[in-house]
Amino acid sequence: MVRHPGRLFGLPLIATIFTLSACTSPSVQTEETAPTTTNAPASPTAVAVSTPTIEIDGSSTVYPVTKTAAEQFQQANPDAQITVDFSGTTGGFRKFCAGETDISNASRPISTEEIETCREAGVRFIELPVAFDALTVAVSSQNDWAQDLTVSELKKIWEPAAQGKITNWNQIRPDFPNRPLKLYGAGGDSGTYDYFAEVITDGADTRSDYTGSEDDDELVQGVASDPNALGFFGYSYFERNQDKLKAVAILDDTRQAQTAVAPSREAVEQAQYQPLSRPIFIYVNGQSAQRNEDLRDFITFYMENGQTIVESAGYVPLPQEAYEVGEVHVFKGEYGTAYEGEPQPYLTIREVLQKEQTL
Repeated sequence: MVRHPGRLFGLPLIATIFTLSACTSPSVQTEETAPTTTNAPASPTAVAVSTPTIEIDGSSTVYPVTKTAAEQFQQANPDAQITVDFSGTTGGFRKFCAGETDISNASRPISTEEIETCREAGVRFIELPVAFDALTVAVSSQNDWAQDLTVSELKKIWEPAAQGKITNWNQIRPDFPNRPLKLYGAGGDSGTYDYFAEVITDGADTRSDYTGSEDDDELVQGVASDPNALGFFGYSYFERNQDKLKAVAILDDTRQAQTAVAPSREAVEQAQYQPLSRPIFIYVNGQSAQRNEDLRDFITFYMENGQTIVESAGYVPLPQEAYEVGEVHVFKGEYGTAYEGEPQPYLTIREVLQKEQTL
């Protein structure tokens, strides 16, 4: 456990009572909705665009959760300016440790190298688990043969030695058709890539001859449009596109499992969807929280409404106690990580809560 204790606020953090405004609620600025800049000369009546008071970047997997939180917060606080973008977990931590963002979304724990980078830059962080994800292996709805795969078969497909060699479906399993295999997956700046590589290729890099992206929507489009495709991405993206995708059930033959399990909330809660269940996080810049009241209020709102927010975004919520522990970490300034700088497969929801309670 990496811990840097300290008190974040000099005064008690009191939950704000929010009042809905009759004004038109603003939208959250994202990569998809951020306004463009023109070179037209300013008119006397032009209104200056205010700088966002809360900057958020990082994981595309966590993006729907934090985007939902930001939208709901702004409905009650129309003056709050929040920008939510995504560049992947690794890309997000680069910005976060450089002091460019206030919150970093992450689909894996912060790494040892990233901890050191933040330390050298004087950035102290608060780690807050927000949900569980079922990393989903999916095919097109037009695919009528790939109902399930074993962890060993996934390794056979994705390990570096497969590059240029495992190129047809029947090379995975003899009773699969002799059709070309087209692979889609998270890009190298993605925490989803890091976690997938950790549990499927034993921490080694995957093969590189696949279509990779930090944008899960691009992966969904690629897999859905090609019956020969196989890809992996966050569960929320599968759930929103079930009309054109099919989830592949996973059999963990490395641990003598007897039954293939499809991703679902129930499977995650019962620790049955392994090893592809994982906690997802937000990391808060402690210095930003000290000086930015809007940021403090947003974090409080996020934690107090965590279960509702997470369910709205299509992920598996943590027990309410976990969000209460998160609020305590923020109030007390409990800096650091409970994950020792590396992904930790096979964690259950209860184990995540226990880790956070020891921070």
